[in-house]
Amino acid sequence: MNKRQYMLKTFERQRLLNKIHATPGPNSYVIVLDHLKIDFNIGKIIRSAEAFGASAVHIIGTSFFDPMPANGCMKRVPFKMMKSFIESYLELKSQGYTFYAFDSEASHTIYETKFPEKSAFVLGHEGFGFSFDFNDYPEIQKIKIPQTGKVESLNVSVAASVVMYEFTRQKALSVT
Repeated sequence: MNKRQYMLKTFERQRLLNKIHATPGPNSYVIVLDHLKIDFNIGKIIRSAEAFGASAVHIIGTSFFDPMPANGCMKRVPFKMMKSFIESYLELKSQGYTFYAFDSEASHTIYETKFPEKSAFVLGHEGFGFSFDFNDYPEIQKIKIPQTGKVESLNVSVAASVVMYEFTRQKALSVT
């Protein structure tokens, strides 16, 4: 059995456990992963989603991914595999979610943005960006993580973790 076959077999086992055991976290945000690579970032994002209490993760355009970086969290965080962004978008929009997508040229940072209870954070492919045209979704708000270094962007799993933390931090401050 090669590495890819082993990854697929492990993924299918973890996906079954997810259907049996996963429950939404205490926070009402959803992470939408738009055509990410199958290697390590999706699993890491699911691990962070469990740590920061995400409601769910939508995985767009990926038929499977390496579950090892999730470190067992795949069975606790609900995730949906979807073929296209529009499928995720329509489902979440009908439930009243506000959409945010990362763009290094955005005029607002995650720290300036007051996230509503039902927020959907869309993260695109590490090399190609988003699979959709923003002109088709004018209500998606572009946000950025402020950076002082010369690096063009953060790793997608790091960016996801930062926004999950910021959402959780904002909600904790609004409770006190």
